Amino acid sequence: MANSAGTIKDREDGKPLTGTFASDLRNKAENAGVVGMDKAKEIATSAVETAKDTASSVAHAMGEAGSAVGDKANEATSAVGGGMKSLAGTIREHTPHEGMLGTASASVADTLESGGRYLQEEGLRGMGEDVTNLIRRNPIPAVLIGIGVGFLLAKISTRS
Repeated sequence: MANSAGTIKDREDGKPLTGTFASDLRNKAENAGVVGMDKAKEIATSAVETAKDTASSVAHAMGEAGSAVGDKANEATSAVGGGMKSLAGTIREHTPHEGMLGTASASVADTLESGGRYLQEEGLRGMGEDVTNLIRRNPIPAVLIGIGVGFLLAKISTRS
């Protein structure tokens, strides 16, 4: 225990501790502090590693979820393409084959079939690349179309 002067007293006789015993006690206290600091560093390092592992696991799971969503979107796009091709066949079967109506229905069926084939083969990624290339080749018309679509959306939203 310490008295008001700050010296360490022996428990039995109340005299101040001196010599090697006090020195040993001080060294043990310093070593305990160093060991405590080392343990704190180990715990902090362990916590950082755990956080890194958790973040990595979450990022991996999010990547897998994003991939699954992308796969589902591509499957849906392919299904839409198949539906378009099927509709083209139905139009060909149930519309006249001659005359002006026959020509128009054949044209619609051809367009649906080629669009369906495009969706099945290219998917969303191919569509995105094609739109990107189209905008790069024609930037001014793309900006004007964007402005027009924005104007129409604004007009529709103000009516509601």
